[in-house]
Amino acid sequence: MRSEPIANDRAVPGASDAARPVKVLNANWVPSSVDGEDGQFQLLIVTDDDDRHVLTPSPAAVTALVALATADTLLLRDPEGPALIAATLSDGCPL
Repeated sequence: MRSEPIANDRAVPGASDAARPVKVLNANWVPSSVDGEDGQFQLLIVTDDDDRHVLTPSPAAVTALVALATADTLLLRDPEGPALIAATLSDGCPL
């Protein structure tokens, strides 16, 4: 996962001006207190301005997010969506 500043003149499709790069992403598994039931993940997202956000996504969503976070992508948290955006998935597609 990249952690770099976003220049104001560089557009990220779908992102508002309030979108901030994610510098820390932690996932904690919390087991269920009921036998036979799945637990849940709790994610802590810390943006480059040190704001902290907690999410409780599905295990399938966490699987996808871990794949994005371990790739060479830039994750942005946009509070206006709210949205988590994976940017720089590719540097372009030659035609």
